[in-house]
Amino acid sequence: MRDLLIEIKQDMPGFNPFFGSWVCRDDLNFLVDVGPANTANRLIDSLVSLGLDRVDYVLLTHIHIDHGGALADLLDYYPMAKAICHEKGIKHLVEPSNLWAGSLSVLGDLAKIYGPPKPVAKERLIPHTECNLKDLMVIETPGHALHHLSYSYKDRLFVGEAAGNYLTVNGLDYLRPATPPRFFLDIFLQSIDRLLALEDQPIRYAHFGEAANSHQMLNIFRDQLIRWEAIIGELVDQGGNSEDIIRSCIDLLLEKDPNLAAFSIMDPDIQAREKVFMANGVRGFVEFLKDKKP
Repeated sequence: MRDLLIEIKQDMPGFNPFFGSWVCRDDLNFLVDVGPANTANRLIDSLVSLGLDRVDYVLLTHIHIDHGGALADLLDYYPMAKAICHEKGIKHLVEPSNLWAGSLSVLGDLAKIYGPPKPVAKERLIPHTECNLKDLMVIETPGHALHHLSYSYKDRLFVGEAAGNYLTVNGLDYLRPATPPRFFLDIFLQSIDRLLALEDQPIRYAHFGEAANSHQMLNIFRDQLIRWEAIIGELVDQGGNSEDIIRSCIDLLLEKDPNLAAFSIMDPDIQAREKVFMANGVRGFVEFLKDKKP
């Protein structure tokens, strides 16, 4: 099997490289995630330049518009292809108005840059519970989103955002949790344990890269989530306005989490991007921890 991460370039400062689609060429040709709607043509152009004239399946890790927004255009270009996604996500792909409204509410102007997803014909979609492709294992991994899936195919583990966002900056690893509201730490940890129960294998991330050993990376990420709970929980216990807590948490996490050390050598535009997503991830933790308080 040959697999390749295609970068889907964006027009926003600090967002390159950040979006990607994994292309796997084997007995079956499939993609894992397809990026935002407004850059669908860039992904298609990249696939054409690879000489990829057939896509059998698109494996969606989740339906967030930065992962599945380009699906309708991709399926239009490859009429033989079908998409596999969580059964609970299908209605939002067929009729994406609520998905789009929710994306605007959470992401604001960023959602407008990603672009609105187009409707996908229901007959082009396969619920994950009905997927029985040879050599493909579908793993339910709620955490980043309740409808999140991971996929293992011939000893390659495609985790979307179920194992965080992993980048390499000038040779230094950077790993950040993606824990937006509504976030449930116990559910996320159960998903990681489910992935750890698989055989150790190369791990493929959506944002943006790969590592050789899934067990090593998943254990690092599991420890990181517990570290974030302790650091953020201490500030939540002190009380105060949620937005003030979030700002304080970001500063403290950048100081105390070794997995974020590469932040200091990132370009300013990438730092700005990471602070936006870090704030959203911290907000998920803050709301979760506040809800837990008696």
